[in-house]
Amino acid sequence: MGLNHMTEIITYEALFELLQKEKARKELQKLDEDFYQKFLKYLEEKILILNSQKSKDSIFSTETKKTEKQIENIKKIVEDIYERRERKIIEAALFSARNSKESQITNSMLKEEINLFKHLTKNLKDSRENILANLLQGKLPEIKAKALKSEINKKNNVLIRFLTAVPKFMGTNNEVYGPFEKEDVANLPSEISNILITKKRAIIIETK
Repeated sequence: MGLNHMTEIITYEALFELLQKEKARKELQKLDEDFYQKFLKYLEEKILILNSQKSKDSIFSTETKKTEKQIENIKKIVEDIYERRERKIIEAALFSARNSKESQITNSMLKEEINLFKHLTKNLKDSRENILANLLQGKLPEIKAKALKSEINKKNNVLIRFLTAVPKFMGTNNEVYGPFEKEDVANLPSEISNILITKKRAIIIETK
């Protein structure tokens, strides 16, 4: 079973197949939008199996050690997949920034990867404008002003991805937020985002 469109559940063999395709092919491989959710469900099932084995057998039993090794390999595979996709996205962002052309690679990206691509492309374009363009005109780069603006904006909102479902809640500014589902992405005030991240309800994607 292939993972080109992730229409079925994830298996160890399917993950390994995807890794091989990401290695062998220059283009980014197409995944279903819920790839992360399916992977986490698969990993959770393996961990449940491991916990069940540990409660019944010795932690040194063959089956327990086999499951532990498989979980370790699963994590290594998904890390390798991520890093290979990450490299392709960085290369695409560099091409887009240099040529001012929209890249078709976004058609194969997950929503989190699209955020990364847009963020990288914008930063690379800004750098070319602030550094290279000014140097070619005999001017000093205008990095300080841009950096200051970025630092100010960083204190306002943070883009996060939810690791668990979070019901509707009221923020410190008396504004109502949510509800949010697992894997939802939201741009929230830094004070709220920091609380969610500390409680391991979400992780940061990028700052705005």
